[in-house]
Amino acid sequence: MKQMENEMIVSVPLEVVKASEIEPREVKWLWYPYIPFGKVTLLQGDPGDGKSKLMLSIAALLSKGEPLPFTDEETEPMTIIYQTTEDDADDTVVPRFNSAGGNGENLIFIKEDEKSLSFGDNRIAEAIEKYHAKLLILDPMSSYIGENCSMNNANETRAEFNHLIAVAKNTGCAIVIIAHMNKMRDTNPLYRTNGSIDIAGAARSILAITRSPNKEAPAERYMVQVKSNLAPTGSAILFEVAEKGVDFISEMEMTAEEAFQSLAPKMGRPNEKELKAKEFLLEMLKDGEMLSSDCEEKLEAAGFKKSTIKKAKKKAGVISRKQGFLWYWSLPMGDMPRA
Repeated sequence: MKQMENEMIVSVPLEVVKASEIEPREVKWLWYPYIPFGKVTLLQGDPGDGKSKLMLSIAALLSKGEPLPFTDEETEPMTIIYQTTEDDADDTVVPRFNSAGGNGENLIFIKEDEKSLSFGDNRIAEAIEKYHAKLLILDPMSSYIGENCSMNNANETRAEFNHLIAVAKNTGCAIVIIAHMNKMRDTNPLYRTNGSIDIAGAARSILAITRSPNKEAPAERYMVQVKSNLAPTGSAILFEVAEKGVDFISEMEMTAEEAFQSLAPKMGRPNEKELKAKEFLLEMLKDGEMLSSDCEEKLEAAGFKKSTIKKAKKKAGVISRKQGFLWYWSLPMGDMPRA
């Protein structure tokens, strides 16, 4: 047996390349810093959180060449390939896309009547190149990773992802894979990807959607960036799932961990310092929004530590909004005093 294994080893001549021989290449972006061109992005969340509606709203904007949320950069209308096994094109996907104002000439589907697609299917690269697609959406990951691939097996998932990574690199197309999260709610959002950790490792950007703790607005969601290999981590985005798609509300100063912890069950007795800092915040913001830097300065002057301010801000439900290069804090509408 050992002899057979040795016979199967292929000898490959050594080759090296110097860093000086490699020409650095600038990363191009479909949506900075969330979705890069030529790379694989993972968008994850729990069922019903609006992942598909979010991507169809993004696709609708791209199909018309309109700026993506919180950018002002218009582009030429783009072709988008949308593949899904969760919803039918005629009664769900296309009506949602149309409701979001998309141009139906620029949204295409690869037919899967005779054979289902998988990451390694050559029809993906063929369709991207033939129709000059700039975005491919695969929804959900479990349907396209390959029927013979165990999502918990690192070697198998990495091999499958390598097919898709090569397609993205060779075509320059942005590829977004929509995935469901596992049920480990108390862990770091990075480890809530279903299957092997190699899945999260293969993606250059990981986005996640979670519901906001605002019970008065059950349709509100946070989109947060869990992983960003190619740029600084992006701001969280507050949006609302609507009948026609999604309505983008504001950028927020919030990490992925903070967004997910806001929904976690609270344990133990309340911290007195945090409660006082929360009361201070509520009083300070009762008349309207303020510069975040001014708020932090006043809180620190009152003797509160940065860690306490961070927790108090979350307890108070403070909303962060970016205007230009400045951040502002304000209270949720339900906490504003009525005239």
